[in-house]
Amino acid sequence: MAGDVAREALRARVRAMPWAVRLQQRALEAGVDATQRRDGTINRFLFSLLVDRQAPANPARPDALGVRSVDVTVDASTGVRARVYYSAPTVATAETDPSPRPVIVYFHGGGFTYFSAASRPYDALCRTICLETRAVVVSVNYRLAPEHRFPAAYDDGEATLRYLATTCLPAEIPVGIDLARCFLAGDSAGANIAHHVAQRWTAAATPPPIRLAGLLLLSAYFGGEDRTESELALEGVAPIVNLRRSDFWWKAFLPVGADRNHPAAHVTGEAGPEPELPEAFPPAMVVVGGLDPLQDCGRRYAAMLRRKGKEVRVVEFSEAVHAFYFFPVLPDTGKLVAEIRAFVESIAPEPIT
Repeated sequence: MAGDVAREALRARVRAMPWAVRLQQRALEAGVDATQRRDGTINRFLFSLLVDRQAPANPARPDALGVRSVDVTVDASTGVRARVYYSAPTVATAETDPSPRPVIVYFHGGGFTYFSAASRPYDALCRTICLETRAVVVSVNYRLAPEHRFPAAYDDGEATLRYLATTCLPAEIPVGIDLARCFLAGDSAGANIAHHVAQRWTAAATPPPIRLAGLLLLSAYFGGEDRTESELALEGVAPIVNLRRSDFWWKAFLPVGADRNHPAAHVTGEAGPEPELPEAFPPAMVVVGGLDPLQDCGRRYAAMLRRKGKEVRVVEFSEAVHAFYFFPVLPDTGKLVAEIRAFVESIAPEPIT
């Protein structure tokens, strides 16, 4: 009886969201479920028709926010591309602030299997982050599972950092980037990618030309064979993420035959050794939603960082569901962007020697 009362209270909190948001969430769920095949593959054509509307880049003129975007090729051999967002300086700002800007490398979510940098929710989010932080945002079109399993997405993240370190941005991007203020950011599966790319990059035997200044992890997608309390409590209650979909995504991404205790999924030590984090592993901001089944994974991740002596800031939104940042109408979305801006501004650049 007490469990039923608690679940009904959770349902009431979810139902408190605007009806238009709930309708969009239902459409997303229906699109995901309709395109997951029994053989573990994805019907991408159908998903693009049902859900995944694409936004074009706008290199020629700024949008209403004053932000431009350019699509670039990161690695021609793998087909990895990225969309670069920047707010073009005016004559006045160029004179008063000619300094290079921080760069935020963003990895979109979607269970390693869906979406792209051009997907409208991610295009809109990256534009807003670019505007509010004055950073150059590089949104990565990493290769998707199950066509490209672990570790392809991590490889593509590293390739993007190498691209930024060794390649001049296209001439139509008239701003410089500060290689000492490079942030890795991502949501859901993208947050998982950001963590693993940071771990790899900072473990390099020789100091890389880019110094990672911080991690921004939103609704991070980690897991394990044992279900967390939040996964069980919110099963059938919270939108978007449930156990069936989550298991499908892990099975699509992890090596064939691996379970959810694989080091790509399970990073917090309950079912095996904790990851080794290099000294240069950057400070992190971990965003947790109180109505997100993945919230316990996010808190465990933050606790692991603290045990490793790493600086971490946990930002909690008690009424936030998974992927709440898809919906600009939700007040927490604006608050999230403000937190991202504060985190970026709090980290002063360090010289690269």
